[in-house]
Amino acid sequence: MASMAFDIDTRIADEGRPDLRGLVQVIEFDEGVVLDEKEFRVSALRVPHPPIVDAFALRFESCGMAIVFSGDTAYHPPLADFARGADLLIHEAMLRRGVEAIVSRTPNVTTLREHLYAAHTLVEDAGRIATAAGVKHLALNHLIPSDDATVVDKDWRAAAASTWSGPLSVGRDGMEIHIGPVRKETA
Repeated sequence: MASMAFDIDTRIADEGRPDLRGLVQVIEFDEGVVLDEKEFRVSALRVPHPPIVDAFALRFESCGMAIVFSGDTAYHPPLADFARGADLLIHEAMLRRGVEAIVSRTPNVTTLREHLYAAHTLVEDAGRIATAAGVKHLALNHLIPSDDATVVDKDWRAAAASTWSGPLSVGRDGMEIHIGPVRKETA
């Protein structure tokens, strides 16, 4: 909050916003159980995302269901144990062809390519994690590339199909994925 004091103070004075410092409580966490309230549990697993050390996958459990977010991570087989049996695994993914297209038009090709392959997960590896974990549904997010019109859903699906045979969603802004029992509408 101290690093954002100028912005917070400006928004209070100039826009009439409430003081964010009174609304938000910052709590740092590490691996393990982050929150355990009656019927809601959040756990964290440290994942590799160099050069960042404090990168985490998160598992949310409630009402007998579980959702796991991979977070930004390189391929990390221990994530399969962490995601074991989840109803939904939301995993970042990159498409090799797309990565190569990005680096082909970037001046610092070597640095960018090294970073992407060291810190992010190919879609095939996200499928490997989902398969090993036995999750019910895999959703791809934080897509690399995200802005290449030549990369479409079928490209993501084809790459994932080599390692994952279950339900697959390719993330888009505003997407909703419903998990759990299907509710019947009543009149």
